[in-house]
Amino acid sequence: MRIVGVNIPDEKLVEVALTYIYGVGPSTAAIIMSETGIDPKKRAKDLTSDEVGKIQTSIDKHYKVEGELRQQIKQNIALLKDLQAYRGVRHMRHLPVRGQRTKTNSRTVRGNVRKTAGSGKRKIELK
Repeated sequence: MRIVGVNIPDEKLVEVALTYIYGVGPSTAAIIMSETGIDPKKRAKDLTSDEVGKIQTSIDKHYKVEGELRQQIKQNIALLKDLQAYRGVRHMRHLPVRGQRTKTNSRTVRGNVRKTAGSGKRKIELK
């Protein structure tokens, strides 16, 4: 089943399955379920086409999701870069943006770069 261009897993509860959509978390999924009047304990495979349509229209009306949300986030980051704001500069240099320390623990942002020296021993090549 597809909602907003995303394949929803059939065996999951509808409330959990909706979180597979980018921009829809657990609380938003609960709100969508209460707005549409669908039982959150139902499995995704048990939804009727009418219920899927209700969910689709609810998401389209009230939320930015998937490509539209990703595009907006990308534009916001580009604006920060253009303004040369501190956060924009951090994005440009591929460093943590939200005040985390960088002496240690910034491996994920920097791409798991290890800049420390090794033991000094050369590895022996096997011939």
